[in-house]
Amino acid sequence: MISFQRGRYAVSAATGPDRIAEAQALRSVCFGRDGDVDYFDALCTHILIHQVATGRLIACFRLLPLTGSEISGSYSAQYYDLDALVTFEGKMVEMGRFCVHPDVSDPDVLRVAWGAMTAYVDREGIELLFGCSSFTGTDTADYLDAFAVLRQRHLAPKRWLPGVKAPDVFHFADGVRRKPDLKKAMQSMPPLLKTYLLMGGWVSDHAVIDRQMNTLHVFTGVEIGAIPPARKKLLRAVAG
Repeated sequence: MISFQRGRYAVSAATGPDRIAEAQALRSVCFGRDGDVDYFDALCTHILIHQVATGRLIACFRLLPLTGSEISGSYSAQYYDLDALVTFEGKMVEMGRFCVHPDVSDPDVLRVAWGAMTAYVDREGIELLFGCSSFTGTDTADYLDAFAVLRQRHLAPKRWLPGVKAPDVFHFADGVRRKPDLKKAMQSMPPLLKTYLLMGGWVSDHAVIDRQMNTLHVFTGVEIGAIPPARKKLLRAVAG
């Protein structure tokens, strides 16, 4: 069971329905959807990050362990054709519904969350971490510099590249051929996605336009063996 404290924050795994409901309530605030509950909640381990001083839940995410043969049952498989990953031989985990309370801007929260993820990956022998990384809103013009950087530097290896499944997508690998403004690109890149990329992560060649959630999202994967050793060391230090 994941449980540790770092500075102002305490990390734990939800141990019952009341704690899962607490995570769902925070997600409702962050995603602007009343009752953010779905089928996958019952299948996942939910990781909670509380402020020690107040006991307030300020961040959460959920984890769904899978093998390649099970990947069609993932949340991401609703939006991406993941047949290429069926042949991935190692253990996988899907991270989803990551959110931080909108009133909280402390970057330590993200570091603590990735420390918790690292502890889980080490304990379970995970070899691929994946999920959907979301940009706020559905106007692709707001993120052309970010998409140009993803196209140039971070596309998935062809052997793992997700195919198109959703009805409404933006093919940025084909449609964005500008020279990006790196400052604008990084400013508009979601913090979660930037962390994936710092760990050697890669993305799909298209973004799904999710009008129900009011987001653009890209499939994102990190092969654990490719994470730079120095970054692994830092993340493991957070989890203690």
